[in-house]
This record gives sequence, C-alpha cells and structure tokens, in this order.
Amino acid sequence: MEDLELSPAFWNNRRVLVTGHTGFKGSWLSIWLQRLGADVAGFALSPTTDPSLFALANIANGMRSETGDIRNLDQVSSLVNDFRPEIIVHMAAQSLVRPSYEDPVETFGTNVMGTVNILEAARNCDAVRAVVNVTTDKCYENLERDEGYREDEPLGGHDPYSSSKGCAELVTAAYRRSFSFAVASARAGNVIGGGDWAEDRLLPDMMRSFMSGDAVSIRNPASTRPWQYVLEPLYGYMLLAERLHEKSSEYAEPWNFGPDDADAKPVEWLADRVVELWGGAASWSSTADPEQLHEAGFLRLNCEKAKGRLGWQPRMNLEQALSWTVDWYRSFQRGDDVRALTENQISNYENGKGLS
Repeated sequence: MEDLELSPAFWNNRRVLVTGHTGFKGSWLSIWLQRLGADVAGFALSPTTDPSLFALANIANGMRSETGDIRNLDQVSSLVNDFRPEIIVHMAAQSLVRPSYEDPVETFGTNVMGTVNILEAARNCDAVRAVVNVTTDKCYENLERDEGYREDEPLGGHDPYSSSKGCAELVTAAYRRSFSFAVASARAGNVIGGGDWAEDRLLPDMMRSFMSGDAVSIRNPASTRPWQYVLEPLYGYMLLAERLHEKSSEYAEPWNFGPDDADAKPVEWLADRVVELWGGAASWSSTADPEQLHEAGFLRLNCEKAKGRLGWQPRMNLEQALSWTVDWYRSFQRGDDVRALTENQISNYENGKGLS
C-alpha cells in the first residue's frame, strides 16, 4: 500500500475552518487536521446526538470551536473575518433523508442558504484561498441505473434532502462562475465508521441495538448503496483542498469520491456481514416502512476523474470498512479511550496498515 498523497508540510500551521465540526464526519476531519498540525477552527450547532464523537474524543481541546447557525450570515461572516482561514471545508448540513420530509424548510434553509452564507463570507475575506463544499451522491437525478454517475451529469433529487443538495451544487457553480471563486464541490457515498450516533441510519442503528442486546429492524433491505469508510472521502476532501489552494483554476469543479463498484452492496448483504462480525445473539429483521417515504433503491458514483487528476483512490474495501467500524464500537463498549482509538485508525489508514 502506497503512502497517502497528502502533504503534511502543506497542512502544518495552515488555518482551516471546518463547518459542521461537531458532527460525525466533521469530528473525524477535525481530529485528522489537528494531527497534521493545522490551526483549526470549527463552526456548528452543538452536537445533535448523545453520545457524540465530538464530546467523547475531546475534539474542542485542539481547536477553536464556536457554536452557531450557518443560516445566520452575520455569525458566519464574523468568524471568517476574525479567524481568516486559508481553507474552508463546508460540511455543516441537515444530512438525513427522512427528517427532510418532516421539516423541509429547515433542510432547504440549512443546506441551501447556509451554503450561500458560507460562500458569501468566504468571497468577502481576502485570506480565503480555497473552499471545498461537501454535498452528496444524492445530488444527482437518480435514474436507478447500474452505471456510476459522472460529475457532469444532471442534478436532481426526489426528496427534500437530495434536492437541497442539488440546489447547493447550483449555488456553488454560480459563485464559482460569477466571482472567479476557488470553490469545488465534493460528492461522496454512504459513509460509515466509528462514532456515528445519528438516528435512522443503518450502521448506528445496528450498533446501538447490538450494544444493548436487541435485534434491529431494517427498512428497504434490497436497496443498494455505495458504502465507504469515513476516512476515504475525508482523504479526498483534503487532497482536493491542497490542489485547489495551489492551482484553483484547474480544480474548481465538482468531484466524486465514492467506493469501487464492487462495494456497492444491498443493505441486506451489509446487515448480514455486520451480524457475523459482531457475533453473539446479534440479528436483524425486515420491517415495512409505515410511511412509505421514497428513498433511492440504487445509486453508484463514477470516480475516474478523482483517480486520474487528483491521484485519489479508495484504499479500503467494504470488508475492511465494516471490520474497522465494528472494532471501533467494540472498543468503545469496552471503555477504551475514544480519542486514542480514533487516532489509531487514522494512523493505520495513513500508513496502509491492515489495508490490501
């Protein structure tokens, strides 16, 4: 396994603002940036889950952490103008499909106008050199086809969440074209990993149930998703930020960061494998969706652009991703130090330890 393409020298003392740093992916990114020596600031709501990786790993101790709402332009601008980041990784979002049906106004407000506010604050701060706006694979007009979607294909979204992320992509493109702005968007698949406690998400639901000794009920077991470990897209975001900072005109575009095609698996396959890894009395059953809300049945990304132009590629297969995820929660259940556990997985990923 080759070393990562990331440059530790680039990140050392680099001022980086992470929005959504109290969330699952934001917490992992904040720890990784701290390990690389970056000067990190975060802006987000308080953690929305209890427990949370952000609190368990004491992430705030290694960064400037501010609580706020990205829908408030004054708050966002105040932090950007005071901290003067060189790089912004925008991850703050309402990130779940089903809650978007319950409160579409909050979803669109956060994911669309929140993105507008971040980009507006960034373009009015002369210190900002690069912005990576993290969206989702669900921003595409999903035709439920077998081939992976490329970055230049139509945007869409059936549900409010997916639509809001398609809108955020349009906002990003408008700022890039209108203001010659060094902003790129990053689209990833279904991210899994230790420290995710979100409700109504497959792996966290399974881990909660198994840790409490309960069976878990699963909707839509036949649905196929592009599963990937949390460090895979984060590696892509940081690599993209480096390139964008150095040569913005060549990299200010949308980018896919998904798993290899072989790791797009049905929910039932993944559930069976997690039951095997957990062992004991772990089990799952299928349950009908009482609300019959629409969720995509099949979705896959084509990542040839990132592989060819960024030098990024997945380093883990799905078996490894599931093993690392279950190991993380098992260690947490034993009472192991969460910060050390998380940093150890980052170190192993950097060094290719245990990866094929």
